[in-house]
Amino acid sequence: MSAMSRFNNISFFLFIMTLMVSCTSSRTSLTYFEDLKGEQSGTLSSADYDIKVIPDDELFIVVSSLVPEATAEFNLPTVNPAVRGNVGTPSQQSQITYLVDKAGDINFPGLGTLHVGGLTTAQIASIIAKKVSETVEDPYVKVQLVNFKVNVLGEVARPGTIEVDTERYSLLDALAAAGDLTPYGERENILLIREENGQKHFHHLNLNDAATLSSPYFYLQQNDVIYVEPNKIRHDNSKYNQNNSYKLSVVSAVVSAVSVVASLCIALFIK
Repeated sequence: MSAMSRFNNISFFLFIMTLMVSCTSSRTSLTYFEDLKGEQSGTLSSADYDIKVIPDDELFIVVSSLVPEATAEFNLPTVNPAVRGNVGTPSQQSQITYLVDKAGDINFPGLGTLHVGGLTTAQIASIIAKKVSETVEDPYVKVQLVNFKVNVLGEVARPGTIEVDTERYSLLDALAAAGDLTPYGERENILLIREENGQKHFHHLNLNDAATLSSPYFYLQQNDVIYVEPNKIRHDNSKYNQNNSYKLSVVSAVVSAVSVVASLCIALFIK
């Protein structure tokens, strides 16, 4: 192998090693809750997951009893989604929901205006049951939030809107539904955006810290937005891709210049 070929091989090797060292220094830990790795078992405090009803929520509410006719006036009529105006079979019927207005109220049949804003579904059910029990014996009231959704964005496998069918829904549930974080997701800095009292608030959560499991923001509320920030490797790769052509041209020019200089040095050395 000529001296020129050896010089070019050494230059290329040093360039590759520089890139590898740069990537290694930006490595992100992929382990969740690292502070629990040395523990065999333990107990963590639990956060409150009760959902409070807010304006624009949709509530499914049904009142029943041993005598169905006795509670008929406290229920909205059902509609057949296939053919409007028909009663339909039970499997075809769709219960009309109650939309919470800006004041936090709903108009409930047989009871009039009810203020439900700031209450949990269990509290609403208890209030309605107490009022209905004045005329109906042992009523049963079911209240369900039907438009609970969260948005997961950023470095996850499947970003998008997640429809939630339970009121006990955590950050980990949302990330699992989104396909988990990618290797480029920053696990120490998960951004949660939540609307509270008419204002947008943000909170940062650390998936490497088990204290997150006890955070008041671990359980999600309706319309929460979760953003997984890309780590430094993703940032660096993005910058590299955006300027790929420019960088390749610069590297090519540098290599060519080095080759010329090396050729001159070899020629002078041989002489």
